[in-house]
Amino acid sequence: MDEFLMKPKIDFAFKEIMTNEKARVGFLSAVLKIQLEDIKETRILNTNLRKEHEEDKQGILDVRLLMNNNVEIDIEIQLSELKVWADRSLFYLSKMYVEQISSGQDYTIFKKCVGISILDFKLFHGEKEFYSCFHIREDTRGFVYTDKMEFHVIELPKLPAELREDSSELELWAKFINAEQKGEFDMLAQKNPYIESAYEHLQIISQDKEKRLAYEAREKAIRDHNQMMREAIEQGMEQGIEAGKKIGMEQEAERINKLNRFLIQSKRFADLERSASDKDFQEQLMQEYGLASK
Repeated sequence: MDEFLMKPKIDFAFKEIMTNEKARVGFLSAVLKIQLEDIKETRILNTNLRKEHEEDKQGILDVRLLMNNNVEIDIEIQLSELKVWADRSLFYLSKMYVEQISSGQDYTIFKKCVGISILDFKLFHGEKEFYSCFHIREDTRGFVYTDKMEFHVIELPKLPAELREDSSELELWAKFINAEQKGEFDMLAQKNPYIESAYEHLQIISQDKEKRLAYEAREKAIRDHNQMMREAIEQGMEQGIEAGKKIGMEQEAERINKLNRFLIQSKRFADLERSASDKDFQEQLMQEYGLASK
């Protein structure tokens, strides 16, 4: 029998696992720290966020859920480092919040919006814990301004290397999402019936030929994207050094490096790659970002 198993942290696989209601409920209970019996219903929603105007940025979420008909949840997985992740997650959660209201309605209709970020990189470099939770609070007295927005962040690289006897349900789920080997999955499934259900679903979809092709295509796209970014950055840096020799090495290199950083933060990877070989286009981007040479 084929022992192939998808990696749950590949967004395609995670989305498929979340179609399993038992796995979905167990995961939410662990992350949100609520009792299983308090989760009456979970429903998968359309992941496309509404665009009010043609020029609006389109939002596409990984997994969007409605829990108990009063809490909307956005679950996102990010494998490559993105320094502006906090801004991105705030943007998407804000769009999800605003999308709830239509003309003529009042503010009482708003549901609580919760963002769950599963990151395969370290976002908070000065912190050791793999899990963080954020609310909007008063600075000195700590009381909550509103409970309508909540952010949960799971940093997979910070997970303890060894599984402890007293591991929390959240840690077990994070270990499951980060797992790649059958032995890891088997051990975690024995510790939690909801993870066991997720594992059983993972085994089923891993043997589905069409789903496996879609998964492998997604995994390849992620690898290609990461490689393209590395090469584009290297090309940009090399071009910056060469241009710097002609008109002030340090000044020009920093100017191009700044442009590269702006393009990466804006996720304009195609423009980043083109700018590495098209000097005229690169200069247009310089002017757009206020970096044109004086």
